[in-house]
Amino acid sequence: MLNSFRRLAFYALALAACNSELTLADEPIHIKFSHVVAENTPKGQGALLFKSLVEERLAGKVQVEVYPNSSLYGDADELEALRNNQVQLLAPSLAKFEQYTKQLQVFDLPFLFDDIGAVNRFQKRAKGRQLLRSMEDHNIVGLAYWHNGMKQLSANRTLILPSDASGLNFRIQPSAVLEAQFAKLGATTQKLPFSETFRALQSGHVQGAENPWSNIHSQKLHEVQPYISETNHGVLDYMLVSNPRFWYSIPHQIRTQLESIIDEVTFAVNKQAEADNQRDRQRIIESGQSKVISLTPEQRQAWREAMRPVWQQFEGVIGEDIIKAAEIVNRKKRS
Repeated sequence: MLNSFRRLAFYALALAACNSELTLADEPIHIKFSHVVAENTPKGQGALLFKSLVEERLAGKVQVEVYPNSSLYGDADELEALRNNQVQLLAPSLAKFEQYTKQLQVFDLPFLFDDIGAVNRFQKRAKGRQLLRSMEDHNIVGLAYWHNGMKQLSANRTLILPSDASGLNFRIQPSAVLEAQFAKLGATTQKLPFSETFRALQSGHVQGAENPWSNIHSQKLHEVQPYISETNHGVLDYMLVSNPRFWYSIPHQIRTQLESIIDEVTFAVNKQAEADNQRDRQRIIESGQSKVISLTPEQRQAWREAMRPVWQQFEGVIGEDIIKAAEIVNRKKRS
């Protein structure tokens, strides 16, 4: 509690100091928005839309510079740059925050959410909003969740039952939860950059992966993965983040307008991500290069039951209350 009061006092002093400086200097606020993907992705388009709306509604007050494709900072150093206020906006995948908070691992828990609608409901409710503030002690504050999509399992053999994955080697992002997920299936994992995934699958260095439909299609993974099981077993999302010292120092009226713009952009990004995934799923089916396997409700429930021990394994670091809040948002009655 004392630390919370100290943080609030610090932000109040920072706000007062910055407001005074802005009044004297009367210069626009500069925001550098750095990301690691192409401009034609939902995240890339979201960054450009944010810049466009800020220029339209806050002309002369705020200036936004967008740096796509790791042109300013890459995966390895972007969060440290944010914490040092060398960049003011990022949108990393949720797995990248593991060293700053374990609570966000809830989004990696396999078969916890039924679908993207359940993810949306969780993110909008109290526990989901709480997680946006879980890294303020590390100079990171979350502003919004941006979707990439629900993940599907691809492999060089059919995956219908949990036992089917035994013995395979899967490419994963760095994540203790994802390691445990595949270990529970009797599979091994290889942490590889996304850019190296196609070649690793093509060569047989790894035999499977997990990705949203849009990632599978854009990287042509379906050309080297003969089977894709429509598992929707996890979510690959981003968090739009800023440096709290910077963010809370923005004058209240301007910050309120920026937050309104972020809400508008978030809606557009998430809508586009869902449309892209549905479109690319159909493209993959029509290509005939990979067989898409739809699981029955009973088969998916078998996967969920096989994965429950992973939830229990991470309950202590994520929080039982957070996992239960995520379960509640599912529309379907659990057996």
